[in-house]
Amino acid sequence: MSLGIVMLVHTAFGRAEQVARHWAASGCPLVIHVDKCVPRKTYAAFVEAVSDLSDVRFARRYRCEWGMWGLVAATQDASEVMLREFAQVRHVYLASGSCLPLRPVQELIDYLAARPQTDFIESATTSDVPWTIGGLDEERFTLRFPFSWRRNRYLFDKYVALQRRLRVRRRIPNGLVPHMGSQWWCLTRQTLSAVLQDPERPVHDRYFSKVWIPDESYFQTLARQYSRQIESRSLTLSKFDYQGKPHIFYDDHLQLLRRSDCFVARKIWPYANRLYEAFLTDQAGAMKRTEPNPGKIDRIFAKAVERRVCGRPGLLMQSRFPVEGRENRTTCAPYSVFEGFAELFENFEPWLARVTGMRVHGHLFAPKRAEFADGQTVMAGALSDSAALRDYNKRAFLTSLIWNTRGERQCFQMGPGDEIEHVEWDIAKDPNAQISVISGAWAVPLFQSNANFADLRGAAARLQHVEAGHLKVLRSQWVRARVRIWTMAEFVESPMEPLQSILDEIGHSNPRGLAEVPRMADLSGFGQFLQNLKNQGMHPYMMGDFRADTGMHEPPGSRGRPYLVR
Repeated sequence: MSLGIVMLVHTAFGRAEQVARHWAASGCPLVIHVDKCVPRKTYAAFVEAVSDLSDVRFARRYRCEWGMWGLVAATQDASEVMLREFAQVRHVYLASGSCLPLRPVQELIDYLAARPQTDFIESATTSDVPWTIGGLDEERFTLRFPFSWRRNRYLFDKYVALQRRLRVRRRIPNGLVPHMGSQWWCLTRQTLSAVLQDPERPVHDRYFSKVWIPDESYFQTLARQYSRQIESRSLTLSKFDYQGKPHIFYDDHLQLLRRSDCFVARKIWPYANRLYEAFLTDQAGAMKRTEPNPGKIDRIFAKAVERRVCGRPGLLMQSRFPVEGRENRTTCAPYSVFEGFAELFENFEPWLARVTGMRVHGHLFAPKRAEFADGQTVMAGALSDSAALRDYNKRAFLTSLIWNTRGERQCFQMGPGDEIEHVEWDIAKDPNAQISVISGAWAVPLFQSNANFADLRGAAARLQHVEAGHLKVLRSQWVRARVRIWTMAEFVESPMEPLQSILDEIGHSNPRGLAEVPRMADLSGFGQFLQNLKNQGMHPYMMGDFRADTGMHEPPGSRGRPYLVR
């Protein structure tokens, strides 16, 4: 009878009875507290169900609400009953009705017997704990919290704001340094009795009764006053998510719990039949006799929290509506965007597909339809080429395209004539994007068209204005994509180097250099076309410096550098 169990129960009484019998079968006396919110009929039935256990007592009932003093008062009263009724108890273990012993109870008794003066309670100062959720760490000890955070959230927030405005600061009782930690502890009789019989207990109780979540600070603080030896850890495995809510263990966590080597775990789902059968009936000891080490599974929980908070890159599920700054990247894989290349080269798309082996689309954000590769109307994942469906949520369209074709790099064209108003920033801030721009190349189709010059001038002015704004976005400090920008004049002067650098960055470089190049459009007279635009009052500056008497930019007194094509 060296180990006594204080059990706090408020639901799942069938499982609580099963666990209580498991503790009692190993010779552990129990003091059970049942939440006052539980109906009398249910409480009476539970008392009757365990009435055949001789070493079971029931404590005075308190209303136990999360974050309020009732949990501490219930623990105090049950602990006093334990110390008074069972004089041979050396350690008192605080558990709940949803706690489940993972190892034979005798192993826990032997473990504590070898450490008769050691208190196991997580206890750290507010400056040393990283797990406080909600912005209240030191303030939970310096402000008053008479209102329930769950039932009266409005009054809770307003009263906190009022105290901050009035600069209210409570006086901490002399000699106390507030500590925090897990509610689930195992204390020696000497430490627990010293806390409960302290002459200053009324002062301590009065102070902590208005502290926020006192069950995580009352015993954690006072144990520091009386304990001979504290190990600042809990023997109960309990994990919390990013919102501060406890993880619930289900049947498929069986092997995970076994790997933890812990003595007790919470919070167990009441219908996890496989867990209860495995741990409550396996008295031979399915787990090794070893030091409890919950750190072995911390990595798994850290990944679970990361997946819950960030999700998978480029996967937006129904339960994760995209929120700016919360999503883990817009897309899931690298992709390439080409601006001006399809206009400057006559066969750029089939050439790029042939050289790289990648899927090369046309203008995915063209006004009339999404120009999928090979003229397809439906892409992987039933992604339609309908402009109306695409424009309903352009970001989701791009995200879905990259996700549905993951494993295959996507390349597509984009330009100032496309519907990119609500997607250009998403692409610019996407680290998966590789953007290559030949500014001013949109003028080549205008140059080759047979439209009225007045109409060409208006279209050129509009496209230049759009591209200027787009390039401003691409040169922003917020851009995370890999961006390369050439003016059309400097690109046509030496096209091989930019093309080779683009292919190298994609990862399809050839150590022997390019064996095939795309066919550039005939630019004879293009310089004069730009001069005509200037003569009509428009200033086409996005293309760079083209002379009016040449098709391509050629500095005076120099000849174009020869390029060897193997």
